[in-house]
Amino acid sequence: MRATEYSEYGTPAEVVTCIDVDDPGPPGSGEAILEIVASPINPSDLLRIQGAYGTSPGSLPARAGSQGLGRVVEAGPDVDNVSAGDLVPVHVFFTGGGTWAERLKCPAAVLTPLPEADPLQLAMLPVNPPTAALMLSDFVTLAPGDWVIQNAANSTVGHYLTQLAAAQGLRTIDVVRREGAVAGVREAGAEHVLVSGPDLPERVAEITGGELPRLAIDAVAGDDTERLASSVAEGGTVVNYGLLSGEACRIHPRDIVFRRVNLDGFWMQTYFQEAPREQLHGLYAKLARLIADGRLHIPVAATYGLDAIGEALAHAASGGRDGKVFVTPQA
Repeated sequence: MRATEYSEYGTPAEVVTCIDVDDPGPPGSGEAILEIVASPINPSDLLRIQGAYGTSPGSLPARAGSQGLGRVVEAGPDVDNVSAGDLVPVHVFFTGGGTWAERLKCPAAVLTPLPEADPLQLAMLPVNPPTAALMLSDFVTLAPGDWVIQNAANSTVGHYLTQLAAAQGLRTIDVVRREGAVAGVREAGAEHVLVSGPDLPERVAEITGGELPRLAIDAVAGDDTERLASSVAEGGTVVNYGLLSGEACRIHPRDIVFRRVNLDGFWMQTYFQEAPREQLHGLYAKLARLIADGRLHIPVAATYGLDAIGEALAHAASGGRDGKVFVTPQA
């Protein structure tokens, strides 16, 4: 069968290759064999291949791809939670193998049966929708009508956060880094879309009538963290989950000391490590229903087969791209 691998850290499009590997073989007790239907290329995948992510594969060569959608081909003995033909979310944290591959063997207990729906949309389920959902729920207690502000609103997590906030009756201010991203975010349902700049706090205060957000979501870091910190209410919280700027988070002492603004962080892998398995299954099931109903969705830029993995990675790393790039191993 085919899979993807990298033997050195570097530019993803240059170091990841498609290779022939042994089939995973029949499932043992408590195991399942999955056929990978689709797998997104996320910024975290690119960082991991570059050797710049929060975790590393430990040794090289390593298989590439961190999440996706699988279909159960065969369930082994003592498996009662999934059956052949079920769609399931897949994440490398649980499977141990890269998802840009035709098949994987994994423990069946980590799998959650999903409804039939658009496979590309379901392939995003393991990380980005729960990231958005948990950042909305786990840091600040919000009520319908409350404001939330986020940057990188044109990102995948950004789209999900806007949609989930709307479903909860929350009002969002969606910030992007370039004028060209405004239209796409508005088309996705956002009402207040701003281009980041030094005067962001003043523009936020004008939109909200002074009823400032108590929660800000930051994927950019650098100066953009400070702009969000100055845009939230006294005692508000900024949650950082990314570093698209490549810089450290910065917050002025006036916001930390005099306005008591908090800076916290979120990483889905920590949730994987700490949350009870039943809680994760429940979260996946809830979000999968929203995806199947069309209430959670993202734009798709392109799909590529495994033989075109270099082209796929170059496309995913390109600037000004609107929409997610997917690997479809069965193509």
